[in-house]
Amino acid sequence: MKLIKGGRVIDPANNIDTITDVVINDKGKIERIGAVDPALNFDTVIDAENLIVAPGFIDVHVHFRDPGLTYKEDITTGAAAASAGGYTTVICMANTKPPVDSLETLAELCSREKQLPIHVLQAANVTAGMQGKELTDMEALLAAGAAGFTDDGVPIADEKLLLQALKKCKELDVPISLHEEDPALMFSAGVNKGVVSDRLGLGGAPDEAEYVLVARDVMLNRKIGAKLDIQHISSGVTVDILRSAKKMGIKVFGEVTPQHLAATEELVLEKGSLARVNPPLRTEKDRQALIEGLRDGTIDMIATDHAPHSKEEKSKPLESAPSGMIGLETALGLVLTSVVRTGQVPLKRVIEALTINPAKLYKLPAGTLSEGADADLVIFDPEEKWTVGDSFRSKASNSPFIGWELYGKIKTTICGGKIVFRD
Repeated sequence: MKLIKGGRVIDPANNIDTITDVVINDKGKIERIGAVDPALNFDTVIDAENLIVAPGFIDVHVHFRDPGLTYKEDITTGAAAASAGGYTTVICMANTKPPVDSLETLAELCSREKQLPIHVLQAANVTAGMQGKELTDMEALLAAGAAGFTDDGVPIADEKLLLQALKKCKELDVPISLHEEDPALMFSAGVNKGVVSDRLGLGGAPDEAEYVLVARDVMLNRKIGAKLDIQHISSGVTVDILRSAKKMGIKVFGEVTPQHLAATEELVLEKGSLARVNPPLRTEKDRQALIEGLRDGTIDMIATDHAPHSKEEKSKPLESAPSGMIGLETALGLVLTSVVRTGQVPLKRVIEALTINPAKLYKLPAGTLSEGADADLVIFDPEEKWTVGDSFRSKASNSPFIGWELYGKIKTTICGGKIVFRD
């Protein structure tokens, strides 16, 4: 039996926010939330005074580069990075080499992912080979263990094919997650089209490349009602579209990354290719719109889009370096520092976006500290200040936030009752 003593327990799923104890039994379940007799004996006692105890974080959007690109990351190092960030469940994207469009690739991945110390789930592709021409066998892939479907990294251009995919995902009651960047409207990827791209002599990625596709896909889903997840929202106009869609009763969910909440296109001038990401960091006006979207519930989830690359790749000139940044180990600090400590978004709302909302979308038995639930939880210090270093548990170190001072330090991550990370 383990005792987590005297922490501020925040569980939005059960509307709990109180200083109390948490007991974890030998089966890895939450035995009790409430004050405990100090005379009782426990195998492990964790003093959580002045710390926050919350459900383990859930990330619906990570890239562990496995199979085929494991020089960047693999499922083992990715899981280690996740646990260090307070995550007990993550969902891996399917744009690997080969992509996860076959039963063989999916089954091999799932068998290895089940051996990891945290819950690593696997999405499969919407289209065969991510080519946007024909659908995968979604029913068979779901039966074989796929958590959801996505061609993340590539938008689906064919409206008729996307309609078929939406209908199939509705039938199967499974999320479909879309990367919304219309290549016909792009000049160059990774940097917002605006003052920074002009200064650097790059064409840039305009925000209409995102919001035009989002508007199309949201309206395509109006009559279907699939679990449509708009990935890594970067534009304030996209937030407006989702807000309007939800008022119309259209089923749609939205993700925002910590980096889009914390930074703007100006970071590219300072950090170069390390700040190159698809979709790009945009303007301060966009950032504030994303924060408001998170605050008012238009944006449902915080997802890192953890995207490891090698130092050699990110050392290339900005225009030829790959897009993406790691994010699991800095996520909490970036969000607490940029939106909670500023008073813009309540901590409870942030924890909701990191826990119960993604759990509900994917129908996961997670995201809550209910008695009898799996003991997946995180303990963190919201006041501890730390500087992002260049050493990560991830295999990669491509973060533009190295050197930033952040508040909010993960102290302990517990998954299935077992301590999987301790600071």
